[in-house]
Amino acid sequence: MSRTRVYLVRHGQVEGHEEKRYNGQADVALTPQGRAQYGLLEVRLRNKPLTAVYSSDLSRCLEGAHLLARGRGVAPVARADLRELHIGDWERRTWRELQEAFPEEWQARLADIVHYRIPGGETLAELSERARRAVGEIVAAHPGEEILVVGHGALNRVILLDAIGAPLSQVFHLGQDYGCLNIIDYHADGRSVVALLNG
Repeated sequence: MSRTRVYLVRHGQVEGHEEKRYNGQADVALTPQGRAQYGLLEVRLRNKPLTAVYSSDLSRCLEGAHLLARGRGVAPVARADLRELHIGDWERRTWRELQEAFPEEWQARLADIVHYRIPGGETLAELSERARRAVGEIVAAHPGEEILVVGHGALNRVILLDAIGAPLSQVFHLGQDYGCLNIIDYHADGRSVVALLNG
C-alpha cells in the first residue's frame, strides 16, 4: 500500500533564543548556529529522494528550505498557512514580561491552552485546523512520494498530535528542538504513523 513520507523539520536556532520569547509570526533571523543546524539536516537528508519541499513563508524556515532543496531540481514552495501560531499582542515579548504584565491572562491561557485567544492572535485549535488543512493538501498532491516540510515549534507539534490522534491539550508533551527532524508516514488507507520524533 502506498504511503507519503513527510520529513517535518523545525527551523534552526533564532536570535534571542536565550530568552523564552514568543516570536509567533514575527520574522526573526537565524543565528550562525541555526544555519549550522540546517547544514546538519542537509547531510542527514542528502540521500532521501525528496520530490518536493514546502516551507513556512517566514525567513527562518524559508532560508533553510532553500538550502535543503539545493541540487534537487525542486524549488521550495512557501505557504503562509505553515506559519507559527499567531500570538497577537504577545508577539516578540518574553515569558517573564508577560507574566509580570498580564498575570491573569497568563494563567487563563495555561488553564485552557487549546481555546484561549490572546488579543489579536489565534487559538491553538485554529492553528491545528489550518495546519491539518495544509498538510492534507500537501500529502494529497504527492501520493507515494517523500517530501520535506520546514515549520515551527507549535506548528510541528499540532501536526504530530494530529498524526497520532492525541488531544491538543498535550501540545507541550512533545519536544521540538531547533533543527530537529520528524518523520510521518501518511498511508493511503488514512492511517498516519510517526516514525521519528524530535530526532
